[in-house]
Amino acid sequence: MDMRRDYDASPDNHAPKPKRIYDPIHRFIELDAGEVALLATRPVQRLRRLRQLGLAYLAFPSAEHSRFSHALGALAIGTRVFDALREHSPDAFASEREFRAKRTLLRASLLLHDVGHGPFSHASEAVLGVRHELRTEAILALPEIAEALEAIGVDRRDVLGLITGAHDADPVLRELVSGPNLDADRMDYLLRDAYFTGVAGGSYDSEQLVASLRVLEIGGRPQLGVDGRGVVALESFVLARYMMFATVYFHHTTRAFERVLHDVLERLWPDPRALDDVERFLDWDDFRVIDDLRPMEGEGVRALRERRTVYGLAAEFNAERDLTVFEQCERALRERWGEAVWADSQEQLLHRLPLGTAGAAPTVRVQLMGRIVDARDASDVIGKLSGKAYWRKLFVRTGVAPVAEARAICAEIIETGGQPRLL
Repeated sequence: MDMRRDYDASPDNHAPKPKRIYDPIHRFIELDAGEVALLATRPVQRLRRLRQLGLAYLAFPSAEHSRFSHALGALAIGTRVFDALREHSPDAFASEREFRAKRTLLRASLLLHDVGHGPFSHASEAVLGVRHELRTEAILALPEIAEALEAIGVDRRDVLGLITGAHDADPVLRELVSGPNLDADRMDYLLRDAYFTGVAGGSYDSEQLVASLRVLEIGGRPQLGVDGRGVVALESFVLARYMMFATVYFHHTTRAFERVLHDVLERLWPDPRALDDVERFLDWDDFRVIDDLRPMEGEGVRALRERRTVYGLAAEFNAERDLTVFEQCERALRERWGEAVWADSQEQLLHRLPLGTAGAAPTVRVQLMGRIVDARDASDVIGKLSGKAYWRKLFVRTGVAPVAEARAICAEIIETGGQPRLL
């Protein structure tokens, strides 16, 4: 944290003072005294000990960045967006006072948006059975958080509504905090994750995208949209998300170790309900999990401690049309090695389609040539990428099945399209 500060002299040397924090993505991030007090709370400081990318550091050694730095980054880019909206859509704010109040609420919400995450994020959610949004509600109710929010004039219920995407929350702030397409969370993590993994394809034209965002009036309600001149930047944003899922988030090494971690966490937490209490939950972070694994024995524990490969990749199938061949490969491997085979199927919405019937509502609104259209109509790229993308993988346990032999079996099936060779 950069300790250089710009502030007026205060007689109370222990009172929080404004800070300027240096960040490799956004340069200087400035916080006022009230935000510094919120930053100093235990739940927010705990984010330092939660890696943003979980076990991805086992595949990308520099991916050691934390949810703490990401929370600050989301605050930074969300503020840039909000300040740009006042410049380009001044009629969206009734007064300077309203703008300031919404800006304070937005920054606090972005700083707190990840406080409900557990160790290694989604791996712990799967074991404990409680989504991080529900944890967030309990954490925001803690006295130290509630008091810090009250001190800056923010209602914790408004923060919770933005983080969980409540229907009655301000629609523009809700989109910036919890999406589903133009949120500051995603705007930061794509840039940050690409930087720390070294994946160039994860970058996008953030300057142009931020400058192109507008508050549009749709059906009498404000909604975050994009000026037509920003369509190319929006395309780069959607493509960056695809590239990061394909290259980093669903990388076969990460997925294999997440499978091992899931099994180990079930041993570490035999009674997952024991962590329902928010105070006990907050006692856990990535560092404590690794520490508590030290005296434990077993193949999975050793794999996580020493980066030993438990599951070897036999084949990957990264499109829906591969499903038939995928199933034939899985069947062939299971006939040979049974339960030593693991089929991993992941899917992700790259550009969010509306819930319910496809086409019933727009994804992102674009102001184009004097009219407002769906982003899928403004861009062939977005139209083609909307909806789900699939990543399917087949693994075998290395202590049971020879990985090279498993790959050869799958390669033959893939080569013949699932058809038997003609002799």
